[in-house]
Amino acid sequence: MRLAKYIAHAGVASRRASEQLIFDGRVTVDGNIVTDPARDVDDGNEITVDGDTVAIEKTVVYAVNKPLGVISTASDPEGRTTVVDLVGTEKRLYPVGRLDANSYGLMLVTNDGDLAQKLSHPRHGVPKTYRVRVRRGSPLSRGELAHLAAGVELEDGKTGRAEVTKTGPREFEIVISEGRNRQIRRMCEAIGRDVGELQRIKFGPLELGRLKEGTARRLSAEEVESLWQNVDLPPAGKQSKPKSRGNSRSGRGKTR
Repeated sequence: MRLAKYIAHAGVASRRASEQLIFDGRVTVDGNIVTDPARDVDDGNEITVDGDTVAIEKTVVYAVNKPLGVISTASDPEGRTTVVDLVGTEKRLYPVGRLDANSYGLMLVTNDGDLAQKLSHPRHGVPKTYRVRVRRGSPLSRGELAHLAAGVELEDGKTGRAEVTKTGPREFEIVISEGRNRQIRRMCEAIGRDVGELQRIKFGPLELGRLKEGTARRLSAEEVESLWQNVDLPPAGKQSKPKSRGNSRSGRGKTR
């Protein structure tokens, strides 16, 4: 296994951050500083980061139903509750992407830096589904919803196409594959609407389902495999077999 991947799988940092640790000379293999992220290593090597020995621990992924007010980070200097606090484990975990404090719903946390980086990176276009309720005003028009679906001009560029379904006079569901900061709130502001409630109900193939607010559930091997398939898909027009990951089988799991 390549050194950067090993460090990421050990839960130290994401793949990209692990590469930077290596470039900075903070990693040793069998007592020698190594600056090549592609160096092959295995469990027979002694690997340290900043002098601390690291080893691959069993990777885990949790689905969390984040309540309002909970912070989408691994820790908070102000002592506020974080999404990682809701998992209740001693493992070093970090969230996959973010939901702002005024939004709630499905989040993923993991110690697999490689998977987290891929699920978060816009290049992979993992779809995420949200329920949105705008504040008082006239019912949403077809034109407004069509505008959101076609893409909205924001200060950081036009958003990509989205799937938008009206579910009430001032409510709709939207599926996006981007991850810009406060994107849905800014999209609504661009059409003159103010978001009153924003809930994520689906992340890739995983659904929030009946997971209680403020609780977490560890994903099964099949569910984790379904996430990997979202980021390991071949280019359009080509077919390839799913990557083997132990004895797990591919599947489309739901968070219950």
